[in-house]
Amino acid sequence: MPQALQRSPNGPSTNIIGSPFIELQSVDSTNNYARQQIHAGLAQHGQAFFAHDQVAGKGQRGKVWLAEPGQNIILSIVVDPAALKVDQQFQLNACVALVLLDLFKKYGGDETRIKWPNDLYWQDRKAGGVLIESGVRSRSERTPLEESGASTWEWLIVGIGININQTSFPSSLPNPVSLKQITGKTFDPVELAIELCAILETRFSQLISIGFEKIYEDYLSGLYKKGELVKFKKDNRIFEAIVRTVTTSGKLVVQHTIEEEFDFGEVEWMASPTRY
Repeated sequence: MPQALQRSPNGPSTNIIGSPFIELQSVDSTNNYARQQIHAGLAQHGQAFFAHDQVAGKGQRGKVWLAEPGQNIILSIVVDPAALKVDQQFQLNACVALVLLDLFKKYGGDETRIKWPNDLYWQDRKAGGVLIESGVRSRSERTPLEESGASTWEWLIVGIGININQTSFPSSLPNPVSLKQITGKTFDPVELAIELCAILETRFSQLISIGFEKIYEDYLSGLYKKGELVKFKKDNRIFEAIVRTVTTSGKLVVQHTIEEEFDFGEVEWMASPTRY
């Protein structure tokens, strides 16, 4: 198992996101490591695992997340799912995406956006992404107190990758950008990750205590290409449509000759979108 150095910026409470904050020198995947801790009964809500080097990082839809050692935020956070229902998955996605926007916009500027559903973009270049993994309790495992017809989460892991100081990227990545490339400054990825945990604590508490409305409003305000004409691909069909909005259930709404809605994975954004 990787050696871990523990430090707790938020005090002894185990209920605050980012406490404890555990640094891993090298790991295959922080999401995998967090899952191992959950299955071993060693994880708790808010526990954050930061890797200085990740050799088998995971992205959305089976893609690989590549990051230069020691230069970026590579972070997984264990979240207690008790306060959320399975049908609130997009609400959590939007909440986390907004946290990335909050942090990156502070240092990278107002051209930072959320590309549906939860990628972090600066101008037309990708700066970060989110991978949320979960375990769902099966019907046979539910207690009599749980709703017989509703699925419930057993655990949630919020995986986050953000390009911070890296300036050279593999040619297989079409449009990456880092905070250093934008600002010319070098940052401490660990300190930014701790700050990100604090923002997530605020946004997650907002979601749980007062609901989705404000988070949804802020998410739409930061939506990439909203109101612009974008080229899409669905199966063998390539078309241009204006990005209108995202529904509260997480569907992308676009408008061309007709209005269409797409779930994540149903439509592909094409490179070099046309500006409206």
